[in-house]
Amino acid sequence: MSQAPMSDVSQDDKLWAMLCYLPFIWPIPAIIVFLMEDKKNRPYIKFNAVQSIAMGIIAWITSFLCVGILVGLYMFYLAYLAYQGQEVKVPVVTDFIRNQGWA
Repeated sequence: MSQAPMSDVSQDDKLWAMLCYLPFIWPIPAIIVFLMEDKKNRPYIKFNAVQSIAMGIIAWITSFLCVGILVGLYMFYLAYLAYQGQEVKVPVVTDFIRNQGWA
């Protein structure tokens, strides 16, 4: 699911990546990332912002099935991994956004 921490990821990168996944403020930090030139040019931040938006949309769509609550809890775990500087991989979602060229 995740790999060893990447060496070129700064503390600021980790903080922004974590904020993108937090369900109670989603999608605000991810949108802010795309409005700030210096943030959207950082691959770690951009990847996690795009992936958090995809996960949030999945949570929103599935929320009527109560699955959204589980996805929300999973996003807290992803926030933790992102803050640790690890590469966050979500089954299906990660491959999809990379194949689309979004991150």
